[in-house]
Amino acid sequence: MSPMNVKPLTVTQLTLQIKQQLETRFDNVCLKGEISNLALPRSGHAYFNIKDQRSQLAGVMFRSALQQNRFQLENGQEVLLFGRITVYEPRGAYQLIVNRVEPIGVGALQLAFEQLKAKLAREGLFEDLHKKRLPFLPRGIGIVTSPTGAAIQDILQILSRRFPSIPVLINPVAVQGQQAAAEIAQAIQQFQMFADEIDVLIVGRGGGSIEDLWAFNEEVVARAIFQSSIPVVTAVGHETDFTIADFVSDLRAPTPSAAAELVVPLRSELLGQVENYQLKLVQRIQKKLGWEKERLEFYGKRLRSPSWVIQGQMQKVDELTDKLIQIIQRKLIQLRSLWERLEQALLYQSPERKIELDRKRLLDGKRNLERLIKHIVEQKKLHLAEVSHVLDSVSPLAVLKRGYATVTDKEHELIYSINQVRKGAVLAIQVSDGVIKSHVEEIIKKP
Repeated sequence: MSPMNVKPLTVTQLTLQIKQQLETRFDNVCLKGEISNLALPRSGHAYFNIKDQRSQLAGVMFRSALQQNRFQLENGQEVLLFGRITVYEPRGAYQLIVNRVEPIGVGALQLAFEQLKAKLAREGLFEDLHKKRLPFLPRGIGIVTSPTGAAIQDILQILSRRFPSIPVLINPVAVQGQQAAAEIAQAIQQFQMFADEIDVLIVGRGGGSIEDLWAFNEEVVARAIFQSSIPVVTAVGHETDFTIADFVSDLRAPTPSAAAELVVPLRSELLGQVENYQLKLVQRIQKKLGWEKERLEFYGKRLRSPSWVIQGQMQKVDELTDKLIQIIQRKLIQLRSLWERLEQALLYQSPERKIELDRKRLLDGKRNLERLIKHIVEQKKLHLAEVSHVLDSVSPLAVLKRGYATVTDKEHELIYSINQVRKGAVLAIQVSDGVIKSHVEEIIKKP
């Protein structure tokens, strides 16, 4: 066939044909390789490359499949990937759509367990400083477990045998399955509303496979236990079974039965201890009373007649009374002498005497001040007369009194030349005893 007769394909058409061939041929693939270039966007999907020593292939794991995965994908993991080959048309690139992932060398559940354990350990959820002490005798006990399992029967039976009067509140949950972890976490949170009545929790179940116990390895359960204000005792499976919940809880019990024994003391043992303490207390009291009785009898034999003691004390009282009277008399004499000295000192320091002296000083000062003021006034008068005489001698008014006058125009400008005056102008002539208003009729220049 000539090339000119071949019908050309579009890129889309060719891509679709390749896609159909690949998806038909490789619809169920198991691929071994190493994860690299892992990207986890906010959409919840996972994008990565699967590579070996010579090649690599793009892979996608959508959110629905990723949520079913027990462990977290990480770069460098050697895994088995199960899925199908498809073509991403916009880029014309083929890729593996992954439905399931299994780690190579370790089980998926064990890997998920180790990953979560390491994460919570880094956050400090396992540290002893967060562990709460269990009450010696709880007011009430809360239980989070299956209502139909053997564990609840074992717990109730042991609690009833050890201390039947303690109230027990059961919050029933599923202990395995997809919803179990959420129910367990919610039950623990609900018990926080009863913290005034319930002061210890038992969270657990009977034995089973790792898959059966997996709800107690979920992060949501671990965080609910950590955030509980009520102490939590975990009892999951058998003694050899360890879960994430056991590391976070305040106390791990090897079995549900052991948990019941740990949270309450044995009532009969407590009663026995009380009776033992009571017996020891009675014995110690009797011994103490016997010893005190002997001591009392010993001192009773040595005790003299009360009248003898009283007579001796009365004599001492008389002697002390005489001494006290003498001391008081001496003290009174000293006080009288002190009083007289103080009275003399007060008379010398009398306010009336001080006032009289101060009044005399004030009168003397007043007379001296009056004489000084009078002298100063006389001097000022003489000085004023001299200054007035000088002022009168140079005053313009004195010149005017001698027959002179000053002439000003209507703007009060002083006239000292005929060039400042025009005929008809109004002038003011200042003489010693007043002002003369005049009109200029003629201006005569000095020859």
